[in-house]
Amino acid sequence: MPIKIPDQLPALEVLGNENIFVMSHNRADTQDIRPMEVAILNLMPNKIEAEIQILRMLSNTPLQINIELLRLHLNESKNTPQAHLDQFYRLFDDIKHKHYDGLIITGAPLGQIDYEQVLYWDKICEMFDWTLTNVTSTMFSCWAAHAALYHFYGINRTLREDKLSGVYQHNTLVTDEELTRGFDESFLVPHSRFGEIKPEVYAGISELSILAESEQAGAYLVASNDKKLVFVTGHPEYDARTLKDEYYRDVEANLAPSVPVNYFPGNNPELEPNNNWRSHGSLLFSNWLNYYVYQITPYILEQDSHDSNAGS
Repeated sequence: MPIKIPDQLPALEVLGNENIFVMSHNRADTQDIRPMEVAILNLMPNKIEAEIQILRMLSNTPLQINIELLRLHLNESKNTPQAHLDQFYRLFDDIKHKHYDGLIITGAPLGQIDYEQVLYWDKICEMFDWTLTNVTSTMFSCWAAHAALYHFYGINRTLREDKLSGVYQHNTLVTDEELTRGFDESFLVPHSRFGEIKPEVYAGISELSILAESEQAGAYLVASNDKKLVFVTGHPEYDARTLKDEYYRDVEANLAPSVPVNYFPGNNPELEPNNNWRSHGSLLFSNWLNYYVYQITPYILEQDSHDSNAGS
């Protein structure tokens, strides 16, 4: 089944040209089924690019999904047209009375700023708490993962002197866990961040389990035992060129970035990189939607998830 997205959203044409099954609102309205309600809080500067990447990952599932794009405030964006935000995004304050099957909170370019110095820190903490009562399962990505771990468990990141940037080998630690079902024993994932939390820091939190990690990049996939919170410190949704674009952006800004590790062929930034992590990313999102959302969420969202499951 497809993901259902607004008729004029740029992702509809892009993903359609990739032969990915997406459905416009007009077509979906003729079907009589209970679709999954999934919201995306998009904190990335280039929101259209992030939309396409995440929707591509969500598309490889037999479930029909209604997508709602969210933002925290009305501030203007330097990288996204205001008309796009006005047409496709809703404010958190306007939807916080609602319940959702799933929520994805993206990363943000805030890797070297103290959490309390983030302009919308109070608002995103309000949203973090809201997820516990209004969302069946939430996936936090990159900066949002570290921020949520700090908010919920008091785990603070440390900042690296150099940016962790590249494509790193990871190992599946728990093969019989539903979120990692079908994972290879080792797989690749891009990372792009300054913050890190050592795997041993998680050991003192009995509510959390590390499901996959990397010797170079650390804990990658962490989940709460009740499946409500999933923390992903890398970027399995990235396109082949995303790290390249970030690298050249930093070059132009005279930041003297290191060449992303294990990314460019022959470590040559003039060569086009390949996407060798797409299959893992697709499986991760599919497992999350199926086992952490669909199999648990109530058929009627406003009722307790233990009363009547949608996926039983």
